[in-house]
Amino acid sequence: MPKLVRLYIRHVIYGFVLSGVFVALLLWQNVGNLGHLVMGSDKGWVAVWMLFIGNGVVFAGVQFAFVIMRMAEPEKRPPSGGRRQRAAIAPVPAKAAVRAGGGTATTVRGY
Repeated sequence: MPKLVRLYIRHVIYGFVLSGVFVALLLWQNVGNLGHLVMGSDKGWVAVWMLFIGNGVVFAGVQFAFVIMRMAEPEKRPPSGGRRQRAAIAPVPAKAAVRAGGGTATTVRGY
């Protein structure tokens, strides 16, 4: 079996184990009165199964994505030091017409 397939299967199993732990904690802590609702109903196992499968799919996908992203090679950076080109930014004077007291326009020079 190829390494990538084994990696996928292993981490999908990890995701479903995490889902089982998560659902068990939800029921044990009685979050949103969920534990009481499940234990009080004769069809509560369907809700537990749906929670387990739904969360299992999400946790397995996140687990596998996390492992795949960690497999990336480190980004090669240019060596530090040396000359770097810097953008020449300097203020440029601009002329603006200002009317003082409703009279004639005067020119003001500013930056």
